[in-house]
Amino acid sequence: MRNRARIMIPLVAAGLLAAACSGGGATPTPPASQSQSQGAPAGANPDQLPRNETLYTTGTQWGPPPNFNPIREWDSAVGTKGLVYETLFHYDPNAAKLNGWLAESGSWTGDTTYEVKLRQGVKWSDGRPFTAKDVVFSFELGKMETIPYHHLWDWLKAVEAADDQTVTFTFAKANYQQWDFNLYTRSIVPEHIWKDRPEKEVLDGINENPVGTGAYTFLSKDQDRVVLQRRDDWWGKTALNMEPKPRYIVDIATPSNEVAMGMLLQKGLDLSNNFLPGVANLVKGNFGLTTFYNEPPFMLSANTAWLVPNTTKKPMDDPAFRKALASSVDVKKIVEGVYGNLVKAASPTGLLPQWDAYVDQGVVSSSGFAFDPAKAKKLLADAGYKDGDGDGYVENKDGSKIGLTLIVPSGWTDWMESARSISASAKAAGIQITPEFPDFNALVEQRAKGDFDLLINNERQLSNSPYTYYEYMFQLPVQKQQNTVNFARYQNEQAWALVQDLDQIKTDDAEGMKKVISQLQQIHLDDMPVIPLWYNGLWAQSSTSVWKNWPAAAGGAPKTGAVMWRNWLELGGFETLTQLQPAAS
Repeated sequence: MRNRARIMIPLVAAGLLAAACSGGGATPTPPASQSQSQGAPAGANPDQLPRNETLYTTGTQWGPPPNFNPIREWDSAVGTKGLVYETLFHYDPNAAKLNGWLAESGSWTGDTTYEVKLRQGVKWSDGRPFTAKDVVFSFELGKMETIPYHHLWDWLKAVEAADDQTVTFTFAKANYQQWDFNLYTRSIVPEHIWKDRPEKEVLDGINENPVGTGAYTFLSKDQDRVVLQRRDDWWGKTALNMEPKPRYIVDIATPSNEVAMGMLLQKGLDLSNNFLPGVANLVKGNFGLTTFYNEPPFMLSANTAWLVPNTTKKPMDDPAFRKALASSVDVKKIVEGVYGNLVKAASPTGLLPQWDAYVDQGVVSSSGFAFDPAKAKKLLADAGYKDGDGDGYVENKDGSKIGLTLIVPSGWTDWMESARSISASAKAAGIQITPEFPDFNALVEQRAKGDFDLLINNERQLSNSPYTYYEYMFQLPVQKQQNTVNFARYQNEQAWALVQDLDQIKTDDAEGMKKVISQLQQIHLDDMPVIPLWYNGLWAQSSTSVWKNWPAAAGGAPKTGAVMWRNWLELGGFETLTQLQPAAS
């Protein structure tokens, strides 16, 4: 995760992979019997926080908080970005538009010039004014080669402060799709504190005493938790007419789904962003728990789980084999048997339901795939893969054995069961796949080096545009270390050129986007560099014992995401906090 060269849009692993499973960490202690007083002084014991003003969450952090550095979006303590540090905009997936945050507005004033007008009256938590110079400084940090958004300076020429409230961005070329993404994902840091930090500290520094513009500050931390306290002087109370309702947020690192479920049922947690099996029974039972939908799949869709073949290895280098492999996977069995219908089977394109308007149904009808063992066998036979020794498995065209390994992280129980299911259904088509469960860090290393046959991955989340998915699939050139994109190491110059063409189309030009996306879908379904499996849910199980008005599809409830995952607070997670209500009232 450290080598960031040529990464076009870094959507990072550690935080996002929480979307698949809960992670490990120190065993948490449930909140102690707590005072009901109306306040707690700074530095107070987090076990003595007033319960009716405190939101307890879990499902993002896997162990002791490693840092409070907003540049490190993949492993910083929960809330570092989104609650303590903020971005210029938020993105509303429901309305498909950017909403001003630190920026009051932004617009293209020329083909290659973008102007941001900042809000007045914003202050850092140390009382210093927030100005355009802070924005210029934050983006110019990207000139350092190790910084995740260093690639931005391949096409960004200059960032200038015209005055305290105006920032002008000048580009060598305008990559509109990427730029909208950057507008709501880049944290703004204070120049007066960060200006003398060397590159290593900017990237790897703990940033022990963070100073941000956000609605919260860090109160304390422990091996299994971080505690945040609301700022009474947060600028958004007046400028945005909103305020998060919990005075305190305590995010706890739970070591397993079972521990998280137990704490949730015992009212020691208000929000679990873990995958919890058996949610249907919890929601329909008298447990005071709620989810976005009150029936399957219960959760909003957050990202696509892909089966990723290493296209540099035989027989995965053959599109015919990959298409047969796609037809051999019984996704319905995974959706029902592993997840109990908590997830939805993915479209053959892999695009999330929120992007249905961009799916070319004609391409899907003519070139899509579905689970069909007979078709998989025929595809294999037609391509020259046959069972010559009668063991039930096909061999390579030269007669050598095919024995593939599918890796998923140890402890990710839902993915482990899914890998076993993929192995079983592939066997029916004559493809031998053996599941293996390495340690997460070992898997990341194997994945980056290309030392694997097959893996499951879901790093790309819902975003402002399907561009982020196609950039994930097709980005070139393939590096020695593939850290966040194109783990399949698939090389198709035409596809990558089309992705770059898509980048040049403004995000409000839906028809122009559809024309390019249609061509990309055709290449994807013809060559199958990655195989879409299912849509992971935006895991959110909420208790109504202390807080109510959680997001829900029905009624007048909010339609945002109840989630603390890194990079999701700008996609509706923060807005959820502002709409909660004390259950007692």
